Amino acid sequence: MTAHDLPVIAAVDGSSHSWEALDWATHEAVRRGLPLLIVNVRPLTSRTDEEVQLAEAQELLAQALVRASGHAPGLPTSTLAPLDFPSAALTSLSRDASMVVVGSRGLGGFRSLLIGSNSLATASMAECPVVVVHSGRTDEDEVEAAETFPDIAVGVAADESSEAVLEFAFEAAAARPGSRLRIVHGWTMFSSILAGGPFVDRKAAAEVAERTLAELTAGWTGKYPGVEVVREPVNGSASRTLVTASATAALTVVGRRKGGESLGLGLSPVAQTTVTHALGPVAVVPC
Repeated sequence: MTAHDLPVIAAVDGSSHSWEALDWATHEAVRRGLPLLIVNVRPLTSRTDEEVQLAEAQELLAQALVRASGHAPGLPTSTLAPLDFPSAALTSLSRDASMVVVGSRGLGGFRSLLIGSNSLATASMAECPVVVVHSGRTDEDEVEAAETFPDIAVGVAADESSEAVLEFAFEAAAARPGSRLRIVHGWTMFSSILAGGPFVDRKAAAEVAERTLAELTAGWTGKYPGVEVVREPVNGSASRTLVTASATAALTVVGRRKGGESLGLGLSPVAQTTVTHALGPVAVVPC
């Protein structure tokens, strides 16, 4: 199996958030011409008899198969019900996946949390991009929603590699004909000083930020000539800009350094704020 054949993994647990994640994953698999793998992780901490637990997982996965086939008849789809801690299982499976798609919250945890611990841990540790689908914004018909929210928004920073992040974002835009790619680069006078740039002249700092963004994104439009690109150097918080952009974006993309700490600490402040507060799906890409 080549990298271009690796499945889109959809994690389901019976929560409304996970059903929306499954719908998103199904449509994304169709867009990218990839198979779909639906996973229900049977938690090690469950007190339910293992045979009963397996039967419940198989019933849930059968429902998920019906739902996925209803959206995408003919899509190659398989299921898996591993026995493990959810984030550990999904992180392990991510080594052989094109992406992992999770809901922003599952059945466990406090209802007031903006994002569940398993979703955050998976986004922090997975070997492939993780898409966190926030509930309540999109239509039941994903195609109609994609037409309403056509843009892909992506954040790039000067202090981390942007290659994998931009590649994922450009591919997402290319898979959605008519989509624009908004490339956001946040800067402040403080960041300009840290980078050895202007520390008094705001206009000069803005020009440096614009050149930096042009350098970070050089060559990509040639690889994806069909994607309309809008570059947005932003004086201010990149995370605030990305959260705002997520309200009208089909997908918002941020990067994560590989090998970071677990439980969200591997995410940069921009990535964690975006994942937590976004108003639409967010992809976290290891870079």
